[in-house]
Amino acid sequence: MSTSTDPALPQQEGLAKKSRHLAIGTAFAAVLLVPKILHMRRNPNSWMLFRIFLGFAGAALVVLPLGFGTSFVPAIIGLAMFIASILLPPAKPDAYSGEKTRELGALVIVNGGHFKLGNAAPFAAQLFVGAEQISVRDSSLQFFVEIPVSEITSAQAEGTHGHWFLRLHWANKSAAFAYQGVFAEHLARVAESTIRSVMRPALPVLPQRKAAGA
Repeated sequence: MSTSTDPALPQQEGLAKKSRHLAIGTAFAAVLLVPKILHMRRNPNSWMLFRIFLGFAGAALVVLPLGFGTSFVPAIIGLAMFIASILLPPAKPDAYSGEKTRELGALVIVNGGHFKLGNAAPFAAQLFVGAEQISVRDSSLQFFVEIPVSEITSAQAEGTHGHWFLRLHWANKSAAFAYQGVFAEHLARVAESTIRSVMRPALPVLPQRKAAGA
């Protein structure tokens, strides 16, 4: 008794495996690009260039498989990209935040994670980082805390049990900003490096010289 195998089965399995890997890779790349894309939408020129690039890249993915006779999975992805470039909403500049940044003399705004002040409920914080002070505000730009940069003694991002925190210490006071989600570590470290960039290094303590003839 002899058995025979269909040679098309290994090819189908290989195609399914490649398609699955491509889908996973595309989803992973999309997750990483979401914050950058949202930030890009605030700039009309950058947002228009992104939409043009998305449309051309999508069209290329549609045409190439047809010319080389390869899998149609890239063509489907390309078609989705091309349609998305047409249906994406226009740029949405954050003019109010820009005005508040200039008003406060802030150099940059960074994500402050979730911040809890006293008995109030936690809220999504924004840190307006300037050369002289750091202003902690919520999404509606309501003021909560002002931290003088000259009084900050430490700014440290640290992970604890799967959560990330940015801990600030200044003038016998402290504050902790909690970050959650896939980008928790990245956001905490960005806030840490931004604040450290405006902190003034402590002056070295010079040894005292002994008086002559002592």
